[in-house]
Amino acid sequence: MSLSSKSSQDELNKAHEELVSQYNRLKSCKLNLDMSRGKPAAAQLDLSNGILTLHLDSYINCEGNDVRNYGILTGIKECRHLFSELLGIKEDNIIIGGNSSLNLIYDAIARYYMFGKLGSTPWSKLDKVKFLCPVPGYDRHFSICQEFGFEMINIPMDENGPDMDMVEKLVKEDDSIKGMLCVPLYSNPGGICYSDEVVERIASMKTAAEDFTVIWDNAYGIHHVYNEVKLANIFDLASKYGTEDRILYFFSTSKITFPGSGVALIASGDKAIEEIKRRFGIMTIGYNKINQLRTYSFFKTPEGMMEHMKKLGTMLREKFDVVLNKLDSEFKDSDLLKWNRPDGGYFISVYTLPGCAKETVRLAKECGLILTDAGAAYPYGNDPYDSNIRIAPSYPPVEDLKKAMELFCICVKLAAVKKLMK
Repeated sequence: MSLSSKSSQDELNKAHEELVSQYNRLKSCKLNLDMSRGKPAAAQLDLSNGILTLHLDSYINCEGNDVRNYGILTGIKECRHLFSELLGIKEDNIIIGGNSSLNLIYDAIARYYMFGKLGSTPWSKLDKVKFLCPVPGYDRHFSICQEFGFEMINIPMDENGPDMDMVEKLVKEDDSIKGMLCVPLYSNPGGICYSDEVVERIASMKTAAEDFTVIWDNAYGIHHVYNEVKLANIFDLASKYGTEDRILYFFSTSKITFPGSGVALIASGDKAIEEIKRRFGIMTIGYNKINQLRTYSFFKTPEGMMEHMKKLGTMLREKFDVVLNKLDSEFKDSDLLKWNRPDGGYFISVYTLPGCAKETVRLAKECGLILTDAGAAYPYGNDPYDSNIRIAPSYPPVEDLKKAMELFCICVKLAAVKKLMK
């Protein structure tokens, strides 16, 4: 069925009749399919089962500390060294936290809200705090900003990352803009990778706010699926401009080993990390060091971790192929749907005709397919074009994913045809 926004009324009427018939046929199957979140599939999790049965010869780490006991606030040296080599960050500037980088992001923003950053006024005492939000972006980042009452400003993105002309102008003129949210590699949900130029402009730009902070959430930094894209090292570039303390860098193994029981880290410049250590010293005596030692012992080296990621990438590639091949077969010569072709990460971002995303998601839900809410990738859940939908293919088995994509394509077409018929 060849359809486009230029199809005639007769073609639309005929297509509507056929699509309703196909939709009702699938609805009668009482499907129960879920592509709402980027959860690892059971087969992915199985790859890490060895971490659970790993026999530790000793609970004494390389510095002679018993990891079963209190202490080691910044995390065991072995783990910090592993991530230092993997990510190109100075070991002394890394703190290993609990399982969740999102938790560390929330805590970081809460600290600056309550206490300020490096002597600046606490954000809670200001009349207004604004954050720049590249869109489409990560819904949970936006939820944190909304929780603290920050005004969120949409920043459009292209294939190189955020619109830096817009970003530089805003941060230079407005000292109430205190931060910027970034998922710089295989962004959630668009799969966009920040170019070297964009990373350097973020590190070098002049900001009116002395406490301006970049939330550098490198959640998918080693989640390569089709090609390995190299991200410029934000700290190397920031060191050229003396802006290392501007960066709060986050990473975790929650989609590498087990969600809920991985390890996460925060890193920053010398002054900022020392301040964070002081605050951490009041908040906790130390995170789960046994888990840190198990994680280190399971991977041992960055090369060991990358070998593991190749296996994960192979599994994800099969799922991505199902989605992308189906979209190609159904919409290659149509303007009813556009989509990103990411090289890695966990998501595929699609764009319906304006005004059709919510209806597509509603139709899918009524037929037994749960998708992420339309608009979730925008602050306040408000996609100004009602066009973007995030597809999360990782969790369903391949056969379920094929059924889900068949239904999804029917829903996209049906929503578009209904709108065009009006």
